[in-house]
Amino acid sequence: MENNSESKRHPLKRLISHLSEHRGTIILASICSILNKFWDLAPPVLIGMAVDVVALREESFLGNMGWTDPREQFLILVALTVIIWVLESLFEYFYAVLWRNLAQTAQHELRMSAYSHIQDLEMRWFSEQTTGGLMAIMNDDVNQLERFLDQGATDLLQVATTVVVVGGIMFAIAPEVAILAVIPVPIIVIGSFAFQRRIGERYTLVREEVADLNALLNNNLSGITTIKSFTAEDREVERVRMASETYREANKSAIRLSASFVPLIRMAILFAFTANMLVGGWMALDGALSIGAYSVIVFITQRLLWPLTRLGQTFDLYQRAMASTTRVLDLLDTEIGIVEGDVEIENVSGAIEYRDVTFAYPGRSPIYDDLNLSVQPGESIGIVGSTGAGKTTMMSLMMRLHDPVSGGVFLDGHDVKGLTLNCLRGSIALVSQNTTLFPGSVKDNILYGRPNADDDEILKAATVAEAIEFIQALPQGWDTEIGEDGHRLSGGQRQRIAIARAVLKDAPILVLDEATSNVDNETEAALQRSVEILSKDRTTIIIAHRLSTIRNADRIAVLDGGVISELGSHEQLVQAKGLYSRLWDVQTGQA
Repeated sequence: MENNSESKRHPLKRLISHLSEHRGTIILASICSILNKFWDLAPPVLIGMAVDVVALREESFLGNMGWTDPREQFLILVALTVIIWVLESLFEYFYAVLWRNLAQTAQHELRMSAYSHIQDLEMRWFSEQTTGGLMAIMNDDVNQLERFLDQGATDLLQVATTVVVVGGIMFAIAPEVAILAVIPVPIIVIGSFAFQRRIGERYTLVREEVADLNALLNNNLSGITTIKSFTAEDREVERVRMASETYREANKSAIRLSASFVPLIRMAILFAFTANMLVGGWMALDGALSIGAYSVIVFITQRLLWPLTRLGQTFDLYQRAMASTTRVLDLLDTEIGIVEGDVEIENVSGAIEYRDVTFAYPGRSPIYDDLNLSVQPGESIGIVGSTGAGKTTMMSLMMRLHDPVSGGVFLDGHDVKGLTLNCLRGSIALVSQNTTLFPGSVKDNILYGRPNADDDEILKAATVAEAIEFIQALPQGWDTEIGEDGHRLSGGQRQRIAIARAVLKDAPILVLDEATSNVDNETEAALQRSVEILSKDRTTIIIAHRLSTIRNADRIAVLDGGVISELGSHEQLVQAKGLYSRLWDVQTGQA
């Protein structure tokens, strides 16, 4: 659940708070941005001083300072120009390096924080999310923040510096003209805030639409085989077109508002610029203003007002960043439902007990109603039941991917809620129906079970999994790249890699969740031989639809109606003439 009080804070405050450890860099980068703009505003003043030297000679500003020779005055102006340009260039380099490095660091840290936090969230939360939506947050939204820190932050600082410095210079030279110059500024600023509120809502919608589009694309690319098998390419193209069109329309709405901002600002600027030119010119003609001062006013008014035309672009970037900030930080503020305990079991024996367990997924009827089951250390037990009976959920509760509504699951007499997750999950080796492999080599994927294993241990694990023969036949053997999710391997090869990974982990508890359901008979027989070797001296839980897979288990539990309805050996259950016996008859062709 999201932290509501935190989510109500302004996104910028939340972002600054999140980047608090980089406060020194932010301050230093801000100072460099301000000083760069300060020196950038000096040339118009130098131009005015140069005009005064030509027009007034000994009576110019520098002449009154003691340098009466006009040629000497120009040498001083040249020296000042060089110094100012060097300082401006130096501070531009410093602020660019500082802001850009900060942007890259913030991007990296936010992405890693988001990913690490996501890994800690419970499976119930994942069931309410889309992969595309999460990818949009960790990529698009984080990148949007990087773009703002890279350019938008310094733009805002420099616009503010321009207003303060130029306003001060103009009020010092000619207050009457300065008033005309600054009249549009509050109008532009107030309009900018009104603009950002309206466009912020639209960019929030844009972020939501791109998340939906990413989710659809991710799902379709993952299911491309199914799409082709049903010749549904045209239908999916239409679905993507509609999602992309919705995203485009959301962007068009934001673009229309964004594009209207700069022309409106230009109209306000037009008033100030022409008024300054006219009033300042009249004052210069009347002798109330020197030619140099008038030159400064004309040039510096432009330096004041034209940067304001970029406010639209800057606020556009700012609002995109704030919409993204909200999504990223809302994710980081999501409370972790599974809070691990602090108990470590020194030597796990593998005793498992489900005690009066009741569990239901959100918005659904309870799967279990006071479920009870005890598994002895070193025992092998099969779990069967109809589809949706909750077989896999039992394993999820044991591994604390979910927590029961009531009752508890115990490992060696300890409630799993009190154990550290490293202790609990480190004690379990899981081989599931949907094998997940990772980009990399065959060896890398087997080592996923225990990264510090040596070559002899890897070889032994692959031998137990009967994977040696096909691994050696691969183009690069152990170093063969298997592709995303192992798509370059067959289903049986992928499952044998998964078995080898579990063997290498050498955990006291082995869980096989429909591990042989998607393989041919030959591969199933090989995997069963591997399991027989692997299950020795460890607690083994086998979930299966194929009853032949669990026939040799010490005991078999039949899950039906939210409880264990039958429990015994294969022979005992067949003779009992209950649900298991009926399932056996169906699968052996006797029904």
